[in-house]
Amino acid sequence: MFMLHRLIKGLVEIVYPKTCLACRNKLPAASDNVFICAQCWAKIKRNLPPFCHSCGRQLEKKSYAKNICSSCLKNRLHFDRAYAPCVYTGAIKELIHEFKYKNKDYLGAILSKPMIDFIKEFDLPIDFLDFIVPMPLYESKYREREFNQAEILSNHIAREFSKNVLKDTLIRNRNTKTQTDLEINERFLNVKGSFSVVKEADIKGKNLLLVDDVLTTGATSSEAASALKDSGANIVFVLTLAN
Repeated sequence: MFMLHRLIKGLVEIVYPKTCLACRNKLPAASDNVFICAQCWAKIKRNLPPFCHSCGRQLEKKSYAKNICSSCLKNRLHFDRAYAPCVYTGAIKELIHEFKYKNKDYLGAILSKPMIDFIKEFDLPIDFLDFIVPMPLYESKYREREFNQAEILSNHIAREFSKNVLKDTLIRNRNTKTQTDLEINERFLNVKGSFSVVKEADIKGKNLLLVDDVLTTGATSSEAASALKDSGANIVFVLTLAN
């Protein structure tokens, strides 16, 4: 039976060779729980200090003295601070795309690891935070995708640090256009008023960690944080996989 199993597995690998989700090169045969090759994983660009004290991106040298990037000086963001372990380019961008749009929800276990490691490495105040809140999807998009990638990431982080996830407290009350093709000002207008809190008692006076996969302009996270704060939340930090 064991020999037959090995034979079938070998035939499957010949017909459907397992490939790295980032570079598409063939993975070694003994890689049952590996979805990205070591070379691509090593090439993931890390977000390194000094960080902007608002959006969490690496600061350019000209902004060192102010501790805030030029973009955040122009746009007031409603969260207290954002963090991200990776830069949204290369392999991590490919993996996030596979995770969100190709029904590979199992990648959440892998993609949450850099977020967990970042919390530990830079001593983020996770003990100070009461709850983790995943960025919600609009109901029609959730039905289409059948999972919320932010909720999956939140669950892994919560499990590591013994936190509770509030998955039904923050909701999207309308379906917005995709932010991808919009200018910066249009992005802020697009998400204006698109979030609501349905259980205000859960978050009143609480410190929250809002989790999502990517932060670009910060418009979506800012609007979500605004809804949380308007409903009584105290501190709202944002953690994304990449920015």
